[in-house]
Parts: sequence; C-alpha cells; structure tokens
Amino acid sequence: MITRTYDYDERPFDRTKAIAMSGLEFMEALARGEGPVPPIAATMGFTVAEFEKGRAVFEGEPGRFVYNPIGSVHGGWYATILDSALGCAIHTALPAGKIYTTVDLNITFLRALTEQSGIVRCEGKVIHFGGSIATAEGRITGKDGTLYATGTTTCLVMTPR
Repeated sequence: MITRTYDYDERPFDRTKAIAMSGLEFMEALARGEGPVPPIAATMGFTVAEFEKGRAVFEGEPGRFVYNPIGSVHGGWYATILDSALGCAIHTALPAGKIYTTVDLNITFLRALTEQSGIVRCEGKVIHFGGSIATAEGRITGKDGTLYATGTTTCLVMTPR
C-alpha cells in the first residue's frame, strides 16, 4: 500500500473580490499567488501553466493514483483537467461583475494516458462569448504532440444576485 500526501491552499474563496475585477485580472492574481488556488488542482496533480484572455493552459503528470480498474488514467482525470482549462478560458473573458457556471461538458477520449505518458498539457480556448452563453474547446496533448482527448463546454454567463 502506498500513501499519497499533498498540500493544498486552504484559504477561502472571496467572491466579492473575485467579481470586482475582470476574469483575466482574477486569474492572473491567482497565478501570482494572491488568492487561493483551487484545491482540486493539488488533489488531481495539475497546475496552471498560462492564462490570457480567452485561453487557459494547465499541465499535469497523471500517476497511478488516478488509475481506473483497467490500468490507465481514469476518465474523471481527463474531465477534471478539461473542465478546468475550458472553464478558466471562459473565466478569462468575463467582464467585472459577471460569473459563469458549466452547463455541459463533452469529452472525446482518443488515447489512454498512463504514468508513462509524462507531463501533458490541456489547453482551453473560447470559441464563442455571448451575453448569456459562452463555449470553449480544448485538447489534452503530450509534450511530443500526441493528442489524448478533446473536449467542449457550454457555460452560462450570469450577473450574481
């Protein structure tokens, strides 16, 4: 039996501070360590690599701690890193005073990831940003360009109550 331990940022999320700035400003502040990094990233073993308006990139190195019963990385790991990159891409396009939530997430699994796959990148890009609906597409690729999965999301853009 192997024990896995990790540290995560336990600072609480400050919604008021978050919606007072644009989505890109908020994500850049997180990247600089000025806010809590979502604990899911530490739990699943991935980190932020890049943010720009309409684009977010995460990197991760999946290990056996995210394996499924058939000896490869569980689809939930793919879904989590894709949902993070796609949602954060949309978040970077939000004006101050707006929030979003995921309505749907679609994934196409193209190749199995294993611990031998090494570090992979997951890039999400906004393809539409309207008054109430935003969509993004993403890809999980290896350092050598191998394509492991693609995904799309639709998000609802809202003004908080």
